[in-house]
Amino acid sequence: MTSAAPPRLAGSPATLVIDGRVDTDRALLAPRGELVHGCADILAEVLAALPAGIGRVDLDMGDVTFMDTAGLQFLDLLGGYSHRQAVPVTATNWHGQPLRILELAGLDTSDPLRATAHRPEPERKPEQEPETGPPAAPSPPAEQLHVLQEEVEQLRRAIASRPVIDQARGVLMALHACTSDEAWHILREASQLSNTKLRTVAAAVTAGAESDGPPPPPEVRTALRTALARLRR
Repeated sequence: MTSAAPPRLAGSPATLVIDGRVDTDRALLAPRGELVHGCADILAEVLAALPAGIGRVDLDMGDVTFMDTAGLQFLDLLGGYSHRQAVPVTATNWHGQPLRILELAGLDTSDPLRATAHRPEPERKPEQEPETGPPAAPSPPAEQLHVLQEEVEQLRRAIASRPVIDQARGVLMALHACTSDEAWHILREASQLSNTKLRTVAAAVTAGAESDGPPPPPEVRTALRTALARLRR
């Protein structure tokens, strides 16, 4: 049993594929790719295709490489399925950037469905008094969503800028016989000294290494020289 998103256009997010098998009355699902727009629709198709009589659904999230706020819809859908079908559902083995999103959302990072997995509601005795004391203040949903969106955007920018920074480190290593870590510190210090974004410094270094490329701006050149001098001391 495998489900995949429609072919993506160039430049669009990677597709999500959900591999799975049924072992007796247990469904084992393994999403691969990114939990982005459309991931809940793909999951809904997979859940709808499960045979009747499934007593448990377990998801291994180890091959999920990226997640934005659409991933929370993915989890909501799983929680809703658990309650409607009265079966336990787990989603475990999170790591990397998706794990960070779970942390920001205040979810259980070992299994974010732990709090929403199907469980019978406890019966309240007639004489049982309601709990007293101030309730815990929940995080405002709008504010929480804003924080998550900012975090995802920062991570997207970091991923996009990674190749340029790696190229600049290689240039510095070749020109100045320094290590990869030393090249990273040079770029970071030059960024701070010149009050220039790290990606911009890296792009200037990479462009300047071309045979007909422009030299870095004066403030970046000065900052690079200072960073190199400090490293050599």
